[in-house]
Amino acid sequence: MNESAAPRLHPLGDAALLCELPAPARLEVQQKIWALASEAVAWPGVGEALPGMNNLTLMFDPAQTDAEALGARILALWPRLKSTAIAGREVRIPVAYGGDDGPDLGDVAAHTGLSAAEVVKRHCAGEYIVYLIGFLPGFAFLGGLAPELATPRRAEPRTAVPARSVGIGGEQTGVYPLVSPGGWQLIGRTPLELFDPSAKEPTLLRPGDRVRFVAESVKP
Repeated sequence: MNESAAPRLHPLGDAALLCELPAPARLEVQQKIWALASEAVAWPGVGEALPGMNNLTLMFDPAQTDAEALGARILALWPRLKSTAIAGREVRIPVAYGGDDGPDLGDVAAHTGLSAAEVVKRHCAGEYIVYLIGFLPGFAFLGGLAPELATPRRAEPRTAVPARSVGIGGEQTGVYPLVSPGGWQLIGRTPLELFDPSAKEPTLLRPGDRVRFVAESVKP
């Protein structure tokens, strides 16, 4: 996909505008979204610029501007925007793969046609970028999963995924910071806390961080 493809614009009521890019999510496009957010928050009437994964929502004051004016400004600016990298940290996340910690590792292996050991090897080989934090406190949406590891979500979601479970859902991978319902394929679990409300910085990960998974153990 051309990273300069025009965004789709959708008014959300009379005080918000959604700017959405075509799938799939790509780092270059996400970086342009970050750049657009940085520009747009300074525009007259814009109160907040909220980057999502492959999208941006602008909250605005209808007394000062409207969705049509903001949309025209976005469409004019988008082709000229440069991808802006966020100076993130490298965060290494240790994982116990398979067994009780990763009960769906075998299903991912069967779907991909790879051995369980090869799934783990390729999962650990990737460098993942945090696109945004959302869904749950501390839950990082990561870009960078190897295409051959993409696996559909479970047909029947679990009612309670254990905290710190590492999973694959479609073309994404990530870590559940808290106990939560979820349909991702669970391939392992980390001892790291992704969210600690008592800490000075409650979330372990931040947008722009680079994540690497490190296999501490692998069980069938």
